[in-house]
Amino acid sequence: MKRFVIVLAAVLLMPLAPAHAESGHFTGALADGSTWVADVPAEWNGTLLLYSHGFGPLIAQDAPSPAVAAALLARGYALAGSSYDPDGSWWALGSAVEDQLDTATAVAALAGRPKRVIAFGTSMGGLISARIAETGRVDGALTTCGIVAGGVDLNAYQLTAEYTLARLLAPSESIRLTGFATQADASATGAILTQLLKDAQATPAGRARIALAAAYLNQSAWFPGMDKPGPRDYGGQEAQQYQWMTSVLNFVVGGRYWIELAAGGDSGWTAGVDFARLLRESPHFAQVAALYRSAGSNLRADLADLTSHAAIPRDREALGWMLRTSTPTGRLHAPELNLHTISDQLVPVEQERAYASRVTRPELLRQAFVDRAGHCAFTTAELVAGVDAVQNRVVTGRWGDVTAAGLNRAAAALGLDGGMFLPYRPPHLVTP
Repeated sequence: MKRFVIVLAAVLLMPLAPAHAESGHFTGALADGSTWVADVPAEWNGTLLLYSHGFGPLIAQDAPSPAVAAALLARGYALAGSSYDPDGSWWALGSAVEDQLDTATAVAALAGRPKRVIAFGTSMGGLISARIAETGRVDGALTTCGIVAGGVDLNAYQLTAEYTLARLLAPSESIRLTGFATQADASATGAILTQLLKDAQATPAGRARIALAAAYLNQSAWFPGMDKPGPRDYGGQEAQQYQWMTSVLNFVVGGRYWIELAAGGDSGWTAGVDFARLLRESPHFAQVAALYRSAGSNLRADLADLTSHAAIPRDREALGWMLRTSTPTGRLHAPELNLHTISDQLVPVEQERAYASRVTRPELLRQAFVDRAGHCAFTTAELVAGVDAVQNRVVTGRWGDVTAAGLNRAAAALGLDGGMFLPYRPPHLVTP
């Protein structure tokens, strides 16, 4: 109630149609202790970009990088973003949506009411922006490298892959995979699993099992600085998946601690999962089967072993919290454009296909893909072109040319660092 009163007061005090908006750099705090930051250009085009930062320290940001901020401000956009609740978890979905909307209210009270508000987010912030687009309180949204399939799917398939590594590479060891008391506990598990990966990579049987875990993780098979492996270069695919997994596994397991802290438990599970069925649904099924055959290993036996020993139960309360706070429903109330690289080691591009299948008004959603490896590895021009595309949709009521060719032309016209959009259809997301 206290937050509602404060926000309502701010709304009542907000100028309805300021003759001249205040420009400059602004900071402030919200009722829950969140901080916010905003930048308003002297020649404001009337659009406020409400930027949601990704997973990590709870520090207010209003753009993904200084270069992107400078380019957007030069085009007349105002920028704002909050830290989210500083007393909460880095998985800040419990407060982030309201903190962002309250930030827009606070900025409007100081700088003038915007004509348009566009939610803009990166990674976890892309999930936040997708959820903001369902509130009916913004005019448009741009998600970039977003966890748009939601936190439940993310938690579930990551746990499935971690369990596969622990069970198949160290069956006699008791490795804690969930219920971490501290960040150090999670880091210790991440280090153990990473070492198991390194040891297993030395043998054909170990590489086959790494490929199996990578399939459950939806791990991409293109690592930066390496040539894209061919569709039947199964060993080359595994080599690049291995590079990704050894570089990110500590981060992935460490993130589980923060998600559990926010949700009050782990929403992931392995009990009841049919690991053979799950693999059959994977676009990497042929790769895994081929590597098992060449290693002389028994894939059917490993899948049966995984299924029979899977015993991590669902935490119903944690699952409920994640469904309420961290999973988009797909009920969009504003047009949304999603950008994703086709090889994303932390938020697989397959999430976009899962999300699109849930959107109830597909005319509001557009998705565009970048021919590059890396999480959130966008050029400044690609991000600005994305913002401009949403702005155009909001102003005109119609989508312009958001094909790969159209977005590449828009990115090139900016005179910045170009674009590498390509026509693409994401594979199926593998999740229990």
